[in-house]
Amino acid sequence: MVRRWLTLFVIVTAPSGCDNVAWGGFDMRLEAPPPRAEVAGSTPSEVEATDAPLPELPAGPILLAGVRDGSSATLRVVGEVGPEGLLPLTREEDAPGFTEHFTRQLLAPGREFILFSEGVRVGRMTVSESQIDGTFCQPRPTVTGVVEMVPDAANAVRLLALPAEGAAARPFETHRSWTHDYDQRVASLSLAQQAIPVVGAAWPPSLLESRADIQVFRLPDASGPSVVATFLYGDRLAQGGPTAEGAYSLFVMGTQADGDYRRSFTWYRPVQTEGKGAPRFFDHLDWDGDGSSEVLLDVFGAEGRWYAALERATDGWNRSFQDSCGAGGAAG
Repeated sequence: MVRRWLTLFVIVTAPSGCDNVAWGGFDMRLEAPPPRAEVAGSTPSEVEATDAPLPELPAGPILLAGVRDGSSATLRVVGEVGPEGLLPLTREEDAPGFTEHFTRQLLAPGREFILFSEGVRVGRMTVSESQIDGTFCQPRPTVTGVVEMVPDAANAVRLLALPAEGAAARPFETHRSWTHDYDQRVASLSLAQQAIPVVGAAWPPSLLESRADIQVFRLPDASGPSVVATFLYGDRLAQGGPTAEGAYSLFVMGTQADGDYRRSFTWYRPVQTEGKGAPRFFDHLDWDGDGSSEVLLDVFGAEGRWYAALERATDGWNRSFQDSCGAGGAAG
């Protein structure tokens, strides 16, 4: 026996508006499209964004910083690269929804960034995922993606990045990593010994044991390397409160000249009067393309982290940028 199936097409028409149509036990309700704010998948920030216009997105390139783990890297947005230096992003409390809008528009999957380490171009990264990092003192747009590195930078871990649209023309240069030697370690102690009486800090029981970090780098146009070190009294180089009364952080930079290291930057921050803000050298790069490199610092506070940046002046280095949540701390 051959069974034949009959397909029945039924067209139901109704005027626009809101009507109920009863049909064979099914209850069909025809309604006009919902308002934009009720579309499935909308987030609270998107709903708010329809009520008030959000600030414009950065017109210039954005600087990112992060670390590599094998063939992938996670980078966080530091700020906008302006003609006069780094500019902070619009704060979420000033414009609710801006951080998500920024992330969705400028950090979408498939976006490509040029990677730098030790001041030179070392590869590229293609974004595979974007999100917002809440571990910083302000929500920070973050991307994760696959990296491609040149062979001589295979061991590079800390990375800076700029959008490919403006940085793809930058040439590749030989990458060289630096490790501190005995003379540089001694020089860092000498720099701290010079700085402590100048800033009026208390002497730690052991200057050597208070040194929490020491690194060496060399700028492309410098005659010699530079040494940077972070000294902590009653504190630790991590997010969290101090561990003793009278805690402070002391960051010093020394630039080699005539075989000796001369103090070129000092940042002293007592916790009692200015809150915790323990800086650590992250990397350097001429991110604004003016021919002079800048330095990025990773700063640890009691309840969050933030970034700060240094640029060279005629008499040394100055702090040219810091997230608003880390405001405070004498530097010079």
